[in-house]
Amino acid sequence: MALGERVGHVLRGGAIGVAEAVPGVSGGTIALVTGVYERLIVSAGHVVNAVRYTASDVPRGRGWTRAGHQLRQAHWDVLIPLMIGMVPGLLLAAKLLEPLLAEYPEHTRGLFLGLVLASVLVPVSMVGKPWRIKEVVGLVVAAAATFTLTGLPQAALEPHPLIVLIVAAFAVCALVMPGVSGSFLLLTVGLYEPTIAAVNDRDFGYLAIFAAGMVIGLALFVKLLQWLLDRHRRMTLAVMSGLLIGSLRSLWPWQSDDRALQAPGDGILPITALFLLGFAVVLAMVIAERRRLNRAARMLTEAYEPTQVR
Repeated sequence: MALGERVGHVLRGGAIGVAEAVPGVSGGTIALVTGVYERLIVSAGHVVNAVRYTASDVPRGRGWTRAGHQLRQAHWDVLIPLMIGMVPGLLLAAKLLEPLLAEYPEHTRGLFLGLVLASVLVPVSMVGKPWRIKEVVGLVVAAAATFTLTGLPQAALEPHPLIVLIVAAFAVCALVMPGVSGSFLLLTVGLYEPTIAAVNDRDFGYLAIFAAGMVIGLALFVKLLQWLLDRHRRMTLAVMSGLLIGSLRSLWPWQSDDRALQAPGDGILPITALFLLGFAVVLAMVIAERRRLNRAARMLTEAYEPTQVR
């Protein structure tokens, strides 16, 4: 892999890390837009398998053969740069976005609304044509369910270790499921502020419990999602499209404290400008990624094209 592509993966990881800290924006969405989504899912599946084989084979004296084979199958040339970018991206977002969301909530949501709306183009185009009736139904049902869930009033759970563990297991699904925001789930159950505070204050006890929940969630969810993409790819992508569309409700700039949607009010011009900016940024990313893939496919075709005999 060229140095430029590795740097690109670091930047992609930074964007995913930032998204993970933003309520309403999914890290899986950014992974999908930037073209690393499927390699991320496949690699996570191999890592989960490696852990499972280690736990079952090593105590029985069967060695590391199967676990090592699974680890070698992971796309480490993608995973390592992504992780290098994700950690500082998450830390930076936790530090900078918290005051922005508190002081300029309408403007911030307007920007994110544009980002996520443009992201819908990616899974919709990946489904292919023509759309079947069941895929349209899957999109509508997923959109309606997500729209309803994102309108639920905020609860307040005590940050008990068991609760943190369970919520983290569900929240990590956002890393692998476009349209599902783990930060928004934390906000809904009242654990967003304690989690952001733990990141900023380096509360390693809280963070260790949260990380353990993430590992459990990944182990349970990644293999299911990988199976769905392998066996029911079009329907899975259609449902992902619906999740993204439904999640737009949480990003509508004008909302009351109990998340009731309101008509556009003050600041409509700057908020609209930020919305258009967010839309344009993601659209440019999508176009650039498609050009890169087309260029790579063209180079691969030329490299393996048989020499014509004159």
